[in-house]
Amino acid sequence: MGLISVQTIAHGAPGASTLRVVLMPGAYHTPNQFLDAGFAEAVRRRSLRVELVLVVPELAHLTDRSWLTALHDEVIAPARAQGAPVWLGGVSLGGFMALRFAAQYPGALDGLCLLAPYLGSRIIAAQIAAQADAAAWQMHSLAEDDDERRIWHYIATLADSMNPTRIFFGYGASDRFADTQRVLAQAVPATHATVRIIAGGHDWTVWRSLWDEFLDRYGGSA
Repeated sequence: MGLISVQTIAHGAPGASTLRVVLMPGAYHTPNQFLDAGFAEAVRRRSLRVELVLVVPELAHLTDRSWLTALHDEVIAPARAQGAPVWLGGVSLGGFMALRFAAQYPGALDGLCLLAPYLGSRIIAAQIAAQADAAAWQMHSLAEDDDERRIWHYIATLADSMNPTRIFFGYGASDRFADTQRVLAQAVPATHATVRIIAGGHDWTVWRSLWDEFLDRYGGSA
């Protein structure tokens, strides 16, 4: 198994009409923190047909990147085979991982739910911010382990995609990663992205508020 944990909280009978939302926690977080923060309760309160899937890759599989294949083969592809719309996302490092997966498997997802994603080095974000737009940023040859550049290359090419993945992206205005998150907010195509900046920092209170907004906007789209 490439995943240490896959926890599913289903609401309503699973099927093609059920929206699957796969979420990954941040560094040093656990899946139960999504539950403690009320993510599942928010779905129940709205009586939505949403299947919440909480996934945590093992550290070893993060290092060798086998988690990408495991997540695709064990979680994403089976859900898509049932005809269900599938969104992938996470908080902080989990958001980074969601973007890395999308870069590896473009077209495998219906949407990305990015809650205050960690975006790696500020150096790359600053290079992109210095351009007229993200598409003008020139990516040089990539090493296999250069996850950050692969993510930013994926973001930079979204505007040229014929059918770009929908994106819900939000963060707190006082988030400690707000400088790089602002670059992402400018880079994602406005026609396919919802960007929300609310008061607060890098914490579960902000992420839960953003989750509420995500459900209100996309929770009934199955």
